Amino acid sequence: MSVKSSQSGTRMLAVLEAIAAQQPVGASALARHMGEDKSAVQRSLVTLSKAGWIVPTPDRPVRWELGARLFTLAHLPSSSEDLRRRARKSLEAIRDEIGETTFLAVPDARSFVIIDVAESPHLLRSVPRIGEVISPSHTATSKIMFAYLDEARRHSLLGREPTGEEREEFSASADRGYGLSVGEFMAGSTVIAAPIFDTRGQPNAAIAISGPSDRLPADRHDAIGHALILEASRLSRGKPSRQHYDASRLEPAG
Repeated sequence: MSVKSSQSGTRMLAVLEAIAAQQPVGASALARHMGEDKSAVQRSLVTLSKAGWIVPTPDRPVRWELGARLFTLAHLPSSSEDLRRRARKSLEAIRDEIGETTFLAVPDARSFVIIDVAESPHLLRSVPRIGEVISPSHTATSKIMFAYLDEARRHSLLGREPTGEEREEFSASADRGYGLSVGEFMAGSTVIAAPIFDTRGQPNAAIAISGPSDRLPADRHDAIGHALILEASRLSRGKPSRQHYDASRLEPAG
């Protein structure tokens, strides 16, 4: 028997995510941002407040921000937190070697999330935020992760079947060993990413570098990609459990 999801529960989680992105923020602004009825948003705010997940600001009109309980939950031990600790030196080492911002991203239910960043010393730099959500399509992270994920997991993250063009990108990324995105993550920026594998041989994270495209020209991509691959292999707990994506063997569904 299938179990239906709770619409109110889904709304509350969406409200919580919106507060995290915009805090402090009021009910009216949240409702406009989410395209939801204000009274429904207010009910979610009351429930989240009573549970301690959010707290009101002292100013008027009242605005909301995340409560301490959420930060406590966020710092409980997890496999991602262990990886984040282990990867910190690698992020800093590549940042120091290449001179550009590095970051660590992990897959979520429908996207990829940045969980750590080592900032470039340059005044002009690309600095993604910790907690920033990365689109599951047309990014260096997704291209190289999807190269080793099965069709079901790809569909779960994308919310659809990959296009023919995307399948070619997955295959090309696997052949290189790293994902490449030029001007897709951010206009004028280049991102290069390599996969990290867990004990089951599944890609559970990606280590990446991001910077202005004029400082990361095409003739540097391979050298930087191989530096990332080396660090990713050191952080991996296992080897890929399946052959990488081959677009010539897998045709789009339908």
